[in-house]
Amino acid sequence: MKRTLITLALIAFVAAGGFLGALSLEHNSDVTLPPPSGQLPVGRTIADWKDAAHNDPMAPPGTPRELLVWIWYPSQQSAALDEYEPSTHAPELPFKGPLILRPLNPVFKLLTTDYSKVHGHSLHEPPVSAQQASYPVVLMRGGASGQVRNYTTLAEDVASHGYVVVGIDAAYRTGRVVFPDGRSIEERPENNPEMFEGEALFKLGEKLADAWAADMSFVVDRLEQLNASDERFRGKLDLQKIGAFGHSLGGAEALEFCHNDSRCKAVINVDGAPWGKVVTDGLSQPVLFFMSDHSGDRADAEAETIGTNFGSLFPKTPKGTWLMIKGSNHFMFSDDAVLKSRMILGALKRLGILKVDARRQLAITTHYTSGYFDAALAGKAGSPPLLSADYPEIQTFALK
Repeated sequence: MKRTLITLALIAFVAAGGFLGALSLEHNSDVTLPPPSGQLPVGRTIADWKDAAHNDPMAPPGTPRELLVWIWYPSQQSAALDEYEPSTHAPELPFKGPLILRPLNPVFKLLTTDYSKVHGHSLHEPPVSAQQASYPVVLMRGGASGQVRNYTTLAEDVASHGYVVVGIDAAYRTGRVVFPDGRSIEERPENNPEMFEGEALFKLGEKLADAWAADMSFVVDRLEQLNASDERFRGKLDLQKIGAFGHSLGGAEALEFCHNDSRCKAVINVDGAPWGKVVTDGLSQPVLFFMSDHSGDRADAEAETIGTNFGSLFPKTPKGTWLMIKGSNHFMFSDDAVLKSRMILGALKRLGILKVDARRQLAITTHYTSGYFDAALAGKAGSPPLLSADYPEIQTFALK
């Protein structure tokens, strides 16, 4: 019996070692993000924007608003592989889960590709493309506390179709923000929605949606200054055509921005539960609710509140469209669809947690994001139809 237990322990040890070795190999392998589907090459720049006139309500008292701003834009030069982001801007986020699990942090890191090994399709600060006199602008927000760099595939794809995409991270609200001067600021625990549930989560969601919406309006103010006097972007921004999109909580923030700021002309909410004044007031602008498949979600008080919010918002949003990717997963709208371990994604698919291939879901998302902005914001002729035989996973229904 003792010999059998020892043999089983050795087998388990060897299997665990092999599993961790395979994860480590994946973690340290080079990965290239899916290429943009548009015709224009893409450039990218990063900036630190401070607002000395307004304090950040979610930061320590007396702290002015400060944002790390990412700008992807149509480039005049041919695209070449660029780092996912410079190493000084790509810190590993600290694991903030239960204390009992923190010793496993090195293992959790292996579940995602090392960011220094990830390559996108943006060139660092080339001239703006002269193919058009100016380009519509769309603001982008990530989910919960996530960094917008984790939506590089979406940002590059939209930019390649002729848009300037502006993503923002905020000090004390994003998991970790590393500014160009090397300062690193971590999220305050009281700002992390993943630490709350029930009524406390709803209250925090409304506060965050309001704060991020104000940030987005500030960003538009700064873009007006760039368009007037910046050497690279002068006259290149079509600020009569401003849109916004975001994933999860970022979708709620995009909705609230468009509710509060009439300069926003179209918005995409990517699988986000709505919070804030937009729920009671609705939106007059074109809105795409681009959702994952929630048919298997459990019915609880939180889901009931979210359903009530949607039920309030829909009748007051006359230009709203609802699309759903059948079988899709809430977390696969970002670069996680590419950067998470293939072994783990494969296991989740076998377990039925992922019903749509993660890369397929990301490809569908890029197609509909740029296509919707082409129709609702840029007014381009020949925009793709909402329903297509190429995307049988898409379902739609009328909002009432």
